[in-house]
Amino acid sequence: MSENTAGDSGMRGDSSPELDADAAEGAADDRPTVYDLAPDCTLEDAEVDALYHAEVNGVVDYGIFVDVSDALSGLVHESNLDGAYAVGDRLVVRLTEVKENGDVAFDDEDLDDYRTETVAHEPTVSRVRGLAPGDEVTVEGEVVQAKQTGGPTIFAVADASGVVSCAAFEEAGVRAYPEISVGDMVHVGGTVETRENALQLEVDSLKQLSEERATEARERFEAALDERAEPADVDPLVEWEAFEPIHDDLRELARLLRRTVLSGRPLRVRHHADGDGMCAAIPVQLALENFVQEVHEDPDAARHLFKRLPSKAPYYEMEDVTRDLNFALEGRARHGQKLPFLLMLDNGSTEEDVPAYENLAHYDIPIAAVDHHHPDPEAVEPLLDAHVNPYLHDEDYRITTGMMCVELARLIDPSITEELEHVPAVAGLSDRSKAEAMDDYVALAEEAGYDESDLLDIGEALDYAAHWLRYSEGKTLVNDALNVGCEDEDRHEELVEFLSERADRDVQRQLDAVDDHVEHERLASGAHLYRIDLDEYAHRFTYPAPGKTTGELHDTRVQETGDPVITIGYGPDFCVLRSDGVRLDIPNMVTELNEELPEAGVSGGGHLVVGSIKFVKGRRSAVIETLVEKMAEAEIDEALSSTAAIDD
Repeated sequence: MSENTAGDSGMRGDSSPELDADAAEGAADDRPTVYDLAPDCTLEDAEVDALYHAEVNGVVDYGIFVDVSDALSGLVHESNLDGAYAVGDRLVVRLTEVKENGDVAFDDEDLDDYRTETVAHEPTVSRVRGLAPGDEVTVEGEVVQAKQTGGPTIFAVADASGVVSCAAFEEAGVRAYPEISVGDMVHVGGTVETRENALQLEVDSLKQLSEERATEARERFEAALDERAEPADVDPLVEWEAFEPIHDDLRELARLLRRTVLSGRPLRVRHHADGDGMCAAIPVQLALENFVQEVHEDPDAARHLFKRLPSKAPYYEMEDVTRDLNFALEGRARHGQKLPFLLMLDNGSTEEDVPAYENLAHYDIPIAAVDHHHPDPEAVEPLLDAHVNPYLHDEDYRITTGMMCVELARLIDPSITEELEHVPAVAGLSDRSKAEAMDDYVALAEEAGYDESDLLDIGEALDYAAHWLRYSEGKTLVNDALNVGCEDEDRHEELVEFLSERADRDVQRQLDAVDDHVEHERLASGAHLYRIDLDEYAHRFTYPAPGKTTGELHDTRVQETGDPVITIGYGPDFCVLRSDGVRLDIPNMVTELNEELPEAGVSGGGHLVVGSIKFVKGRRSAVIETLVEKMAEAEIDEALSSTAAIDD
């Protein structure tokens, strides 16, 4: 080792004797600056004629080679040396030339006094969207997934333009860059390659940004996400004054969902397992999966990041939330994912949903609900990130969830509009909507090639498929039945014909079984009350289920009488309610039953005229008789209907 140690990293401050404070302040600007490059600095971070701390890495006859960073080296020619140096010696050099072939030349500088300034690497940052195989790039973004495989560690890194997988290899099955966690802002550098038809960045370097730089980077990232999350500028499919404030709410939810995709968070959708619920979920699924594919470089991203599941109950059951939470936690543990965003459709607005939401709150899982059941906003909104419901704007269940979610899907991805033009009419007919816009929706569907009988058949086919799918998604089957995301028009028509005919056959068989056992009485209000013990007289464990059976029986009695009608279908520990022309307010009745019969364990709810409740088996008689008493006192309101599909 020679005596030359100028620029020793152990004395990165001034090399001159210390000055007193006043003198130092006055002299600081006069001293030359010597730059100390961070190890990952490249030629882009250096300037000709600037001074740098360097270390000798080689001695040759014609001079010495020096490193000013791990990535930047050059030659000090012997003619520009002031003394003898050995490998490992430190010195101050001036960058004098960058040659056409990329070689860098330095001069040896002998300084008596200087100040040191540290330089961090400032890479040229590339956007994820637009990467191509063979590119050598640096990407700046947030780590949204960190998954250990049997080989490399896979980091998913998101910037505002997209998400790319980054493969870092330490050794087989060993976590690379263990200091990097989901949520960190990073610079990741490497070469873009293709793996299994997807772009992947083969990592050369992965570095967490310093606190100050991370803050700046996150501010840029969040601002860019906000800009790209902006929903499409589209008007509703039909002009409908009552829908305008709801459309504004849907815009905000569309922005939130697009932002969720951009941030790399998985999505889990829970929807009511009926025609309206599927008319709500399928368009939103198609729109979000399209957007996931637009954002992610992995063609399989939608399969990994989106999950749709039906719910049988009219509220979020503890069984369902436990299953969802377990799935989410396993995904985080096994695949390094963020916990998902939960979207509730045609469900999720009532006090019965609160225990399930509180369970998710322990893990800070974001939740949104689009629903048209009578809500309990004071109970659910503290637990929701977004809540869209017509009742919040003095409207009601006639605006179905399917109608709302078609518009939500179009705000997320307007390119699917043509595929969805018939769906609001299917949703409205399936849910017996008497909205003033139903005529317009049916007319829009007719322009798209669907007459009213087609729409009714599609609704029946969806309901029949949902019954047999039970808790399964049945994506291809349901998409083909609804003709959204379906690639074969003939298959759609044949499938709907088959399913709807089977549904009609099974409904008629069920009505034949129960018809002779229906009990009838006339209430003091003049309304007809029909009761049927479904456990005793209906076919069990087949289509139609108790709710559908009660609804079909109710429809026949409304058509026969032309008067206000209430129908109760009951089993050992449940009853299903339908009403035409009587203002039942089923959610309020459930609340009152709990107060009057606390030991009966009543739960459930629904709309004003359609609902279902559960109770303790041994208290069935008391619950139903108390319920009938309340029904007898209910106000007659012929405008309320669960039967007529469209106003004449």
